[in-house]
Amino acid sequence: MDSTVQENSPNSQSPKPNFMVKLKDNLIFKSKWAELNGAMGDLGTYIPIVLALTLASDLNLGTTLIFTGVYNFVTGAIYGIPMPVQPMKSIAAVAISHPEFGIPEVMAAGICTAGILFVLGASQLMQLVYKFIPISVVRGIQLAQGLSFAMTAVKYIRNVQDFAKSKSGKERDWLGLDGLLLALVCAVFILIVNGAGENQNEDQESTESETGVVLAIIRGPKAVKGFKFGPSRIEVVSISKQAWKDGFIKGTVPQLPLSVLNSVIAVCKLSTDLFPEKREITATSVSMTVGLMNLIGCWFGAMPCCHGAGGLAGQYKFGGRSGGCVALLGVAKLVLGLVLGSSMVKVLTQFPVGVLGVLLLFAGIELAMCSRDMNTKEDAVVVLVCTAVSLVGSSAALGFLCGIVAHLILKMRNMDSDGQSCSSVLWFHRNP
Repeated sequence: MDSTVQENSPNSQSPKPNFMVKLKDNLIFKSKWAELNGAMGDLGTYIPIVLALTLASDLNLGTTLIFTGVYNFVTGAIYGIPMPVQPMKSIAAVAISHPEFGIPEVMAAGICTAGILFVLGASQLMQLVYKFIPISVVRGIQLAQGLSFAMTAVKYIRNVQDFAKSKSGKERDWLGLDGLLLALVCAVFILIVNGAGENQNEDQESTESETGVVLAIIRGPKAVKGFKFGPSRIEVVSISKQAWKDGFIKGTVPQLPLSVLNSVIAVCKLSTDLFPEKREITATSVSMTVGLMNLIGCWFGAMPCCHGAGGLAGQYKFGGRSGGCVALLGVAKLVLGLVLGSSMVKVLTQFPVGVLGVLLLFAGIELAMCSRDMNTKEDAVVVLVCTAVSLVGSSAALGFLCGIVAHLILKMRNMDSDGQSCSSVLWFHRNP
């Protein structure tokens, strides 16, 4: 009797699971083949952006593979869901579209973005910041950066590129392993498979990338013979005062609202929708993991990374159900980075740039399509003001500022007719 009372006593506590046991459970596959397929679900975005940054901006590929592999494994173990690790697209778009925005500026932008996200997460101010960023301004930045991606991609498709001099050369020949005809065939193939994106198949873009690697080996077989096994040398990136300034203004300012919306808030919401049985993933924890990843990796030249709702949806769609899905992908990246290092660049320099342009074109279209959910005329005006200023003025920071001003003016104009107070103009009507 006494033992029964003790068992049911409110003071009695069941033993808490060991932390290491919990991490191990988060990595257990729910279904082996489905998880393997799910691990490939986000490569359609990752591969073309990493390729473009490696070729156009001299990104350290070996270091990026090692650090992003670690990110994949750790976040999979912590969250127990297929949490994606994606490039920070706005920073990548600036680097690819503007040759003067080099690796020091890219890393400065990544570190600044990460530092702000970490502070917002640690202080639990993330939700408050989210409420004060109009969704129409975020969509305007996404549309501008997506179009910037697409315009650069068209240059890659039409013209021969001299990445060493950051210049476009003569028009691309129609025939050949890097001909215009091959690029057009790849574009038609993606359109036939994906349509308008309503049933987007990230795996098909991954297939295009793999085909491009095979063609690169055929075009430059001597590059394979020059492989040197072992990781590339990891060095601290030297960042000047001017690089910090340019990185913050041109990279951090446009990237930050996208990270708050898509990398933190939207990921938390989607993870709850897809995995209701799991412990709730908070905006605090996600923003802190994004911050920590880049506060460490960017100092050593690893590509700035974040999480993303689109990547999570893609990996779930292809069968990813556990942290083991992305952990497996992380192990694959680690192996490539440690075994081949930056020797892979010798093959990638022979990668068909026309095919890369096609991949970037669809990555840009995917980013720009995020703006299609703007339904009111006022929101559309803000989106277009933000986009036009960002593209014409070549400054996403100026576009962001003009978008905020346009949003406030339109809200104040409608304040009397809607019966709103001045305070409600500043407190943007949006659910957290």
